[in-house]
Amino acid sequence: MKNVADFLSIADLSTDQFWSWLERAKALKEAWRAGGNQPILAGKSLALLFQKPSLRTRVSFEMGMTQLGGYAFYLSPQEIRLGERESVADVARVISGYVDGVMARVFDHQHLLELSKYASIPIINGLSDFNHPCQVFSDLFTLYEHWHWADLRGKHLVYVGDGNNVAHSLLYGCSKVGMDVTISSPPGYEVRPDVVAEALAQARRMGSKVNLEPDPQRAVAGADAIYTDVWTSMGQEEEQQTRKQVFPPYQVNESLVEASGNPDVVVLHCLPAHRGEEITDAVADGPHSLLFPQAHNRLHGQKAILAELLG
Repeated sequence: MKNVADFLSIADLSTDQFWSWLERAKALKEAWRAGGNQPILAGKSLALLFQKPSLRTRVSFEMGMTQLGGYAFYLSPQEIRLGERESVADVARVISGYVDGVMARVFDHQHLLELSKYASIPIINGLSDFNHPCQVFSDLFTLYEHWHWADLRGKHLVYVGDGNNVAHSLLYGCSKVGMDVTISSPPGYEVRPDVVAEALAQARRMGSKVNLEPDPQRAVAGADAIYTDVWTSMGQEEEQQTRKQVFPPYQVNESLVEASGNPDVVVLHCLPAHRGEEITDAVADGPHSLLFPQAHNRLHGQKAILAELLG
């Protein structure tokens, strides 16, 4: 039986654990700004196993390990070919003898579940088709910081766009900390009903709300934060032209931001952005945007996750 913890989904953490991790991210960021982090991961190594490329995920994990005194190295899709050149189970068992942890960024969430099952070291979900927990952990840290470390309970986040892996993690994350969350997606592109049911059960325990509102103008009314993502994710390229016909009403533009009725509303995007599609330049670079603080906080969020799992 595996006796170490993984991070495959925010749903796997208790509310207390999640808040403890947020406070650790805060402490690590403050220490970094004050001169640097202690080398709490000295002698520890992390394998970065990529099927999908990423700027933020790779750099934040590599620099996070470095700033905590550890070592990370990149394994390209061609080197491993997970589940093709070698079975996932064999990769997991072999790599467990070499390193202290694995961050895997994959197409198929099942590959993460298999890595977790057969590995004897922590597995971190750097992204799958099902969810994106490291991203959303850092997103909620960004909001926590932006709102001056105030309690997140009672705040309202609205996600506008494809009901994808990021939307799933936002449902889990917002309900975990007591935020109200609304998902606004076009018919046929909604979030998974089982994820909604899990988030709704958690929200009831926290006294918050989960809503599905297909009309984006109505959805954003009263929002404290508006979040969006690309209309077409990696692996969906054959759907791109169809999606371009469906999603324009869900563009986060100045009109949609104004529809919130909140002069202090903030806008988030996990990046990379297809500017002119899901978000306009005026919003991405405007006064409501948290896109770049959000991206920079991936570093501090990742460090908290690494410290918790490998420290």
